[in-house]
Amino acid sequence: MGKFPRRKQKRLGEKLLHIRETLKLSQNEILWHLGLSENYSRTIISNYEQDHREPPLFVLLGYARLAGICMDAIVDDDVDVPKRLPATPKHRGVKIPVRRPRTSKS
Repeated sequence: MGKFPRRKQKRLGEKLLHIRETLKLSQNEILWHLGLSENYSRTIISNYEQDHREPPLFVLLGYARLAGICMDAIVDDDVDVPKRLPATPKHRGVKIPVRRPRTSKS
């Protein structure tokens, strides 16, 4: 929370619309594929695509996984989303194993 507003991506809505249309999904279908159909309506997808609202990170991650692209292709205005989707991401990242708490033996 600083003094100045956060910089908004200029092409985010355009990229989300491109992903949905290239995957040939309706707004309701993308909600279902993102696992959001129980808590959200298609109007939220419309708001994201028209840049009226900014989606949370978990939604952007869902779009990236559906499209088979890295998240930076979605959020970086200087990078284009591939024309053909789903694509193969250039990297898959590294999953960090979840550590389980040790149980003490008494």
